[in-house]
Amino acid sequence: MPTESIAAIMIHVSNVPAALIWYQQAFPNAVRKRVEAHNFEYLAIGEINLELVPADEKVASGAAGSVVYWRVADFNEALQHLQDIGATLYRGPKEIESGLRMCQICDPWGNCLGLRGP
Repeated sequence: MPTESIAAIMIHVSNVPAALIWYQQAFPNAVRKRVEAHNFEYLAIGEINLELVPADEKVASGAAGSVVYWRVADFNEALQHLQDIGATLYRGPKEIESGLRMCQICDPWGNCLGLRGP
């Protein structure tokens, strides 16, 4: 099994153009990219591609399984920023090891994102 790193995170949403805007606000350092051959846009966050795709009969949007946790430099600041743009607290926050905190928030389409940081 390859042990490099995560290449892409795919998030299913009902409105891809709105999700691209929201996630670009959520991650201000994200770079919007386009693959012309497939008429596909995504956000590059460091080395990870955040791919927002249409929810369908096979994969709906919403809290249903794996949650990706993003490492943040300032937990309270990151949580407040996401809430300011429309995220809702889903689980936590709670204290974990080494003085860190973690929580899950929901995007406007019900998908969970995790935050972890001091």
